[in-house]
Amino acid sequence: MWRELAPLGRDSGSGGYRRYAWTAADADCRAWFRAQAEARGLAYELDRNGNQWAWLGDPLAGDAVVTGSHLDSVPDGGAFDGPLGVVSSFAALDELRGRGARFSRPLAITNFGDEEGARFGLACVGSRLTTGQLTAEQAHELRDGDGITLPRAMEAAGHDPSTLGPDLERLARIGAFIELHVEQGRALDLSGDPVGIASAIWPHGRWRFDFRGEANHAGTTRLVDRRDPMLTYAETVLAARREAELAGALATFGKISVEPNGVNAIPSLVRGWLDSRAADQSALDTVVAGIEAAARACADRAGIELSVVRESFTPVVEFEHALRDELGKILGQRPGGAAPVPVLGTGAGHDAGILSGSIPTAMLFVRNPTGVSHSPAESAAEDDCVAGVLALADVLEGLACA
Repeated sequence: MWRELAPLGRDSGSGGYRRYAWTAADADCRAWFRAQAEARGLAYELDRNGNQWAWLGDPLAGDAVVTGSHLDSVPDGGAFDGPLGVVSSFAALDELRGRGARFSRPLAITNFGDEEGARFGLACVGSRLTTGQLTAEQAHELRDGDGITLPRAMEAAGHDPSTLGPDLERLARIGAFIELHVEQGRALDLSGDPVGIASAIWPHGRWRFDFRGEANHAGTTRLVDRRDPMLTYAETVLAARREAELAGALATFGKISVEPNGVNAIPSLVRGWLDSRAADQSALDTVVAGIEAAARACADRAGIELSVVRESFTPVVEFEHALRDELGKILGQRPGGAAPVPVLGTGAGHDAGILSGSIPTAMLFVRNPTGVSHSPAESAAEDDCVAGVLALADVLEGLACA
């Protein structure tokens, strides 16, 4: 499966992946998913929001156990973020069939669409639509960097955007969702464990800072006469680092757009996107408020207009304790599993976090030896990936089999 999936959407220059929603690379990944489902005799389904499902058993029976993740990527992302969960889900089913497991509940494998939000700027679009956290009206307003709306992109890819909206009937048929994911950090590497269980997802969000100044000639305008928004933006980036350190949080300006974007022109507009995350809501509020205050103080001194818009936000997600504890019990009962499986929090968002407000969800993490993610350098050892598959198979067997 890895050999078939690896070339899809990979950029030959960077070595990273550019699997953006509703593009040709996304279509190739979707075709791969469908082929994997059909090769195993699973009932394939594409839901109203563009999420893919592969069913073993009757989808209408209810109390289904669902596993999976996503196949899209950030710009020049790594091979494991998302795809490891999907590949491992199919591999875990193969493992259970090899054991002769008898399923007492329906099982589904899923690929949620546009989890990373790389094209339209909002993460977890597929799962947000399914749960109603994103309305159809809001989804229709999403645009990519070229001004193409989400409905237009979906139509170009052959999907009807008029069907977008909450899928509460589907959610009501799901008894548990388990997402396996490569760890995006080094906690497991430091503890020496190949697999861990997620406790919670930190609250996190994205904010757009618009700095408006005055365009002018770079070669003739005196420094004292300039209203250069780039300087205010630069000071805001530095303030973000300071505020994050003070609050014990994370803050990153990782995306920027400039107008008119000329080498010999002072910008009229600098637009930067802040990503901030923290272990609790209070720390997140503190760091974002501190960054905005520093930006406004600098903008006032320089005669720059500033507007700040929160584009997305996800509150803290505590995975259901009963399900989380059940995973720990299942994995602790395995041969050689006397030591408790580590339980750890994460600052990364996931579809499991979005779904947690509607259905019981849990997550398994696979060790990442460097902690690098959202990069072509993202990695996981084959032995650890196999350990993840076996752990997922054991969990699915404990939850879905007689």
